[in-house]
Amino acid sequence: MTAVIYARYSSDGQREESVEGQLRECKEYAERHNMTIVNTYVDRALSAKTDDRPEFLKMIGDSGRKQFEVILVWKLDRFARNRIDSSTYRAILKRNNVKVASATENISDGPEGIILESILEGMAEYYSAELSVKVKRGQKENALKCKANGGGVPFGYKVNADRYYEIDPLTAPIVLEIFTRYADGQTVNEISADLNSRGVFANTKYKYTNKASMHNLLKNRRYIGEYRYGDIVTPNGMPAIVSEDIFTQVEKRMEKNKHKPAAKKAIVEYMLTTKLFCGNDKTMMVGTSGTSKTGKIHHYYKCGNAIYKRSCSKKAVTKYWIERLVTELVQKFLAEDGAIERLADLVVEYQKRENTTLPFLQKQLNDVEKKINNLLDLMEDGMVNISAKERLDGLETKKQDLEISIAKEKIEKTPLTKEQIMFWISKFKNGDVNNIVYQKEVIDIFVNFVYLDDDKIVIGFNYKDGTKTLLLSELEGEPSSEVLSSYLEQSTPPFTKPAIPMVCRLFTFFVIFKRQRNS
Repeated sequence: MTAVIYARYSSDGQREESVEGQLRECKEYAERHNMTIVNTYVDRALSAKTDDRPEFLKMIGDSGRKQFEVILVWKLDRFARNRIDSSTYRAILKRNNVKVASATENISDGPEGIILESILEGMAEYYSAELSVKVKRGQKENALKCKANGGGVPFGYKVNADRYYEIDPLTAPIVLEIFTRYADGQTVNEISADLNSRGVFANTKYKYTNKASMHNLLKNRRYIGEYRYGDIVTPNGMPAIVSEDIFTQVEKRMEKNKHKPAAKKAIVEYMLTTKLFCGNDKTMMVGTSGTSKTGKIHHYYKCGNAIYKRSCSKKAVTKYWIERLVTELVQKFLAEDGAIERLADLVVEYQKRENTTLPFLQKQLNDVEKKINNLLDLMEDGMVNISAKERLDGLETKKQDLEISIAKEKIEKTPLTKEQIMFWISKFKNGDVNNIVYQKEVIDIFVNFVYLDDDKIVIGFNYKDGTKTLLLSELEGEPSSEVLSSYLEQSTPPFTKPAIPMVCRLFTFFVIFKRQRNS
């Protein structure tokens, strides 16, 4: 008589070893009853309350091929904990002349066996329903104590033996890096592209590979220590990875970007968007356009309050003039004695920071190698089916990818010398201020904020004490020979940021430059 084995373990307190025990007892039963095992189907961490079990459904389908006569299960509740599902699939198996046999429950083939099977299935369904009530009650108690309740653990955390959240020293620095870089002005796409190029998420269950998934991470209030489960919310219920100040900056920037004026209508790129502010009321100036009587389109930056509330008298400024002016001011800054050397020193110091990506990738590699070794041990014991072999192939591929990512990370983190950095920054000293690509690079890398008064323009560079003021009265037509005066105390910038943004920004561009040079 030919037979197959169906084994399953759910998440309610069972482990992978539970399957091994089921397989062993089913094989012993088969030997005692002269059955030949022709295949094995295993569903891991899946409940029998539902029929959404891949291996189970595959087995039901295979029963129609007349390749086996009996399905062996450790207990009937491994087959189903729902009487409707049990009856439905038993009817299919009956049409295919396949029986279900329990290796540990003595059920006869007579009428009394039918009654016993019904009782066992009813008890299994009752147990499942009762367990659901207990689980929900237990989950509520856990939530009131701020304990983990299963499901995915947020990236940056781990769960200890007592089921409390702890900061994961390998992944938490990456979370902080994401929040800091976004708060400092980098876009979600830039951050995501950089992290994915470094292989940070390539071989994990966390897939922050697009704009939507990265936004979900940036909006997760757990990172400021807010525990949430259902309608239970507990401030400071878990350790915080990100300060409330940075989280608030991120929230405000995401909200501004969400409702960015004229974003859909813009036909050109307004390079100073989110960086240019009105000096009258410190409201963000936004890109807009208008068509003259001749049909020519003109592009401006205008105070948001002047556009929508009409509560500001600040006049619009020509897009091309202000972007070119800011680019020239950056050139003036780079031409100052010692400016490039000061920036190079900051980047050299930044390179000395601890690499948080390598330990994380190495931890993933160790986990994958451990899983591979466990599967190889099972293969040696003869307790592996076709799906397990496919799983092994997938793990081997993951291992290769991780090894490549680790090698790339080691190569790309080779420190640049101060001379190399100064050489790279120097290429921005004499660019063409009328070149759109050059303007975008300069504004993106070096400019933190700009705000425009009626009599002066204040520009904040991405480094400490990098705020300079230019009196507009010194300008005649196109700016050409401006003299930067010292920062005026009464000119308070709309927001302030630490010195690190410039360093992170420059370092990111150095890595890209280095990759292009190596390729």
